[in-house]
Amino acid sequence: MKLLFAVLMTACLCVIPTVLVAADDPRSMSEDGAIEDPKHTHDEPDAHQLKFYDAVEVSQRADNLVGIAGSANEGTTGREDLEKRPKLRSGEMVETVPGAIATQHSGGGKANQYFLRGFNLDHGTDFAISIGGMPVNMPTHGHGQGYADLNFLIPELVERAHYRKGPYFAEIGDFSSAGGVDFDLVRAIPQGNVTLTLGSFEYQRALVAGTAAVGGGDLTGALEYYHYDGPWDRPDDYTRWNGFLGYTRGDALRGWSLAAMGSDGEWLSTDQIPRRAVDEGLVDRFGLLDPGPRGSTARWSVSGEAHRGSGRSLSRISGYAIRYDFDLISNFTYFLDDPVNGDQFEQADERWIFGLGLDHRWSGHVGSVHANNAVGVDLRYDTISNGLYRTTDLVRTFTTREDDIRQLGGGLWGETWLQLNPKVRLNLGLRADYYGADVDAFREVNSGTADDWMLNPKASLIWSTSRSTELSFNAGSGFHSNDARGATIRIDPVTGEPVERVDPLVRATGFDVGFRTFQRNGYHGTLTAFWLELESELLFVGDGGTTEASRPSRRVGLEWTNFWQVSRAVAIDLDATLADAVFTDDDPAGDQIPGAIVSTVAAGVTVSNLGPWFGSLRLR
Repeated sequence: MKLLFAVLMTACLCVIPTVLVAADDPRSMSEDGAIEDPKHTHDEPDAHQLKFYDAVEVSQRADNLVGIAGSANEGTTGREDLEKRPKLRSGEMVETVPGAIATQHSGGGKANQYFLRGFNLDHGTDFAISIGGMPVNMPTHGHGQGYADLNFLIPELVERAHYRKGPYFAEIGDFSSAGGVDFDLVRAIPQGNVTLTLGSFEYQRALVAGTAAVGGGDLTGALEYYHYDGPWDRPDDYTRWNGFLGYTRGDALRGWSLAAMGSDGEWLSTDQIPRRAVDEGLVDRFGLLDPGPRGSTARWSVSGEAHRGSGRSLSRISGYAIRYDFDLISNFTYFLDDPVNGDQFEQADERWIFGLGLDHRWSGHVGSVHANNAVGVDLRYDTISNGLYRTTDLVRTFTTREDDIRQLGGGLWGETWLQLNPKVRLNLGLRADYYGADVDAFREVNSGTADDWMLNPKASLIWSTSRSTELSFNAGSGFHSNDARGATIRIDPVTGEPVERVDPLVRATGFDVGFRTFQRNGYHGTLTAFWLELESELLFVGDGGTTEASRPSRRVGLEWTNFWQVSRAVAIDLDATLADAVFTDDDPAGDQIPGAIVSTVAAGVTVSNLGPWFGSLRLR
């Protein structure tokens, strides 16, 4: 009852960013994506209209983004393309970002493991993900910094995925060194949806979703059931329920929305097994040695948004409250550390998250140069209780860590797009972020406070060489935060040895050169060279099941994306990345980054517009 009361009270206080051009909007949209107000025309000397990237209706990767996207490493995948992609897991929605790969290990209920631009991002770390205006990444998480679990997302509710790669975008803050993706949710489902999917290994999925007109707005609801065993000797028995209820009213000029989301899942998992156990025939590669590993997670949220504007400006306020619970039993090393009781351990994380966002966008002039400007502020507060425990047969036998953390993050940002001439536009951005944490540790010596702030400039220059091609140059810096417990620690909780604290915020500095083209034959492609340096790498520590700050690093690489609408019925896409990832300091251990991915390839063929039939085949 206390949880329900808190959720209802927060729903009343909160006011999912989704800016769309409504069909009944009295204004119109020009071919270049501008929202045009009938009161102003281009015949007037000062009649430039405000352009919003989100206001451009993008339905698939075949849409032309020349002159719209901020660089070759930015783009949008629309609903039409999303619906045709085969998906086994919700986390695979991230693969709509060209060059991104999502995979899974140790049970289907955990966050996916992500790879992008030479990063092994583990469960998030340097890739910022948001859904309906709410951040997904979890700082100071019980399983690893930046943990980003997408299992609560119902794919059919995604209107578009807007991705941006590199630290060049002032609007994105923590965890965005490699980039980020925002999933915008639908305002309404045009047709009711009842889906039942069955597959091998007891794959079962059922979905009921629809929209009804209520009180001058749209009320959308969805309920999803998911079950999957996987190929393992002991089935994963992953079972999850997801729910969504949202209400929207108004249009792109004036409107508001409220949404409630809920998810609850649990699973078993086989975890890692020694290769020698398979080689010696003790178990096969789908077997297990410890039947204990398992997990459960729950996420409940309410969010809201209100916006008001004109053809020249738009102001928006958004807020959210999230309740999150996580528990995971693992065993990576069996009897290596404790020959008597074994090395099984438990990670737990419980938290409330509250957030608020404000932004204002307007069109104007800097001298004779037309400018589209934006300023904003975002605040996030996490109150966290998490721990790491030794267990035997699922029973806690020793407390390694147990902490209560209060963590505040805030960002103030601004940017301006300057149309220097018909072929050249310049973006200048600046972001200031604050980090503050208060840690109350099980071992008092590791308690304390930490705070930090960072200023990051951004710049992009876009040169349209023709109506169908453009070059982009991006430079800037961003950051990721470190685990608050690492920022206050004094001694190792297991050995008692002194340890060095980590910096709360770690800077990333990057530079991109990109080329984008869109041809009338339906071909759309980009080629980008990127360079990125981090002052400190985040590495996954297998025996602890968490991340730790490590050495400075550099990544240099190439990304090549291709989409070709061969005919009305057939589309082909191919994305490839080559990256060299190394540590940049001197160390006897060498300069290679463990787990870094040198190359990725993702490709697909989609057949559609064949009456009620369509099909898609993908390779990664």
